[in-house]
Amino acid sequence: MVEIFAEILDILRESWLVLGQMAPYLLFGFLVAGILSVCVSPAWVERHLGGPGWGPVLKAALFGVPLPLCSCGVIPVSASIYRHGASRAATTAFLLSTPQTGVDSIAITYGLLGPVFAIFRPIAALLTGLVGGTLVRLVAEPGDAGAAGQPTSAVCQEACCSKTAPQNVLLRMLHYGFVTLPRDIGGALLVGILIAGAIAALVPAHRLETYLGGGIVSILLLMAVGVPIYVCATASVPIAVGFMHMGASPGAALAFLIAGPATNAATITIVWRLLGRRTAAIYLLTIAVTAVACGLLLNWLFTWFDAPLPQLDHHEHAAGHAVWLSDVWAIALLAVMILSSKTLARLTKGKRLVGEEADHTAASAAGQRLDLAVAGMTCSHCAESVRRVLAECDGVSSVEVDLVCGRALVTGNGLDLPQLAAAVAALGYAASLP
Repeated sequence: MVEIFAEILDILRESWLVLGQMAPYLLFGFLVAGILSVCVSPAWVERHLGGPGWGPVLKAALFGVPLPLCSCGVIPVSASIYRHGASRAATTAFLLSTPQTGVDSIAITYGLLGPVFAIFRPIAALLTGLVGGTLVRLVAEPGDAGAAGQPTSAVCQEACCSKTAPQNVLLRMLHYGFVTLPRDIGGALLVGILIAGAIAALVPAHRLETYLGGGIVSILLLMAVGVPIYVCATASVPIAVGFMHMGASPGAALAFLIAGPATNAATITIVWRLLGRRTAAIYLLTIAVTAVACGLLLNWLFTWFDAPLPQLDHHEHAAGHAVWLSDVWAIALLAVMILSSKTLARLTKGKRLVGEEADHTAASAAGQRLDLAVAGMTCSHCAESVRRVLAECDGVSSVEVDLVCGRALVTGNGLDLPQLAAAVAALGYAASLP
C-alpha cells in the first residue's frame, strides 16, 4: 500500500512538472487563438473555399493550420463549408490539415518538443492537406463542384453566414481564448498530462527503445496507435513526449501526432457519409503515407542538425528560481482550466437559463418554439455549427444552443421538425424532441 501511494505521488509530481513546463506556451497559444477567433471566423473561411481550381485547396490547407479546431470540432465545420459550396478537394484538405495543429498546439509543441518539432509539425500538416486535396481533385467523384455546385458567395447570404460583431472585440477574444477553448480541450489535456506523468514516473527512460527506436516499423507502430485514439492536437503532445521518453524516435512521435488528431471513428464515418467512400479511402491513405514520409524525414533532420531529443525528466535539474516560476505558470493554467470547465459552466448555466426564460416566453408568444435535444456535441465549434445550420432552415428567426445541456431552442414560424432534424443530422449529430 505504501509503494502504491508513493507511485501515485510520483505520478502527480511528474504531471505537475509537465503542466508547469507547458503552461506559459499554452497560455500564449490561448491568447493567439482568441485573436484568431475574432479575425478568422468559420463564415469567413467558407467564403474563400468555394469555386473550382486549385486555389481553394491551397487556401483550405493553409487556413486549417493555425485554426484552433480540435479533432471533433473540425467535423461540423468541414460539413458546413461543404454545404456552403466548398469542393470535395478543399473540404478534404481542410479536414486533414486543421486537426493536426493550431496556434495553441504549436505553442505547446515548442514548449515540450523544441523548435525543430514546432516548425516541422505545421509544415507536415500543410503537406498532408495539400496531398489529400490534390488526390481528391485528381480522382474526383461525381458532384465535386461542391454541395451547391456554386461558389460559396452564391450559396448563402443569410445572417448566419455574416460575421457578427458584439460590443467589445477584446472581451470576445479573451472569452474564446481563456474560457471557450480551455473548456473544449481541458479534459483531454489533463488526461494527456497525467499519461505523460505516469510514463515519466513508472517507465525508465529509453526502456522500449529497442521496439520504438528509429526505422519505419516504429513509425508504423505509433501511427497505428494514433488511428483509433480520439485526442486533440494539444492533448496529444504530452503523450508524444511520453513515447519519446520510452525510446520512440522523433519520427515515430510525429506519426502519432499526425494520425491521432486526424483520425478517429467519428471523423472517418463523417468523411465516408459526407464526401463518399473514395474520398474516405484517399483521406486514410494520405494520412498513412504522409505520416511515414514526414516521420522518416524528421528523423533525418534530427540526425543532420544533431538536435537534442526532448525528455520528460530534464526539467528536474532546473535552477531553483525556474522551479517556482514554473509553479506559478502551472497554477495560472490550472486556474484557467478550472474556471472554464464544463462542470462550473453547468452550475452557472441553470441560473442563467432561469433569467432568460421570460425572454424565451415572450419570443414564443410571437411564433413557434421548439426545444430540441441534440446528441453528439462535444465542443463550442459543434454548438456553433448546429446553431448556424438550424438558423438557415425555413421559418427560423432565432436559435440558441446550450452545449452543456445538449439543447437547441429554435424560435420561428412554420417550423418543420423533420427539416430541422435532417439539417442537424447532415453535420453528424442527432436532433429530436426531448
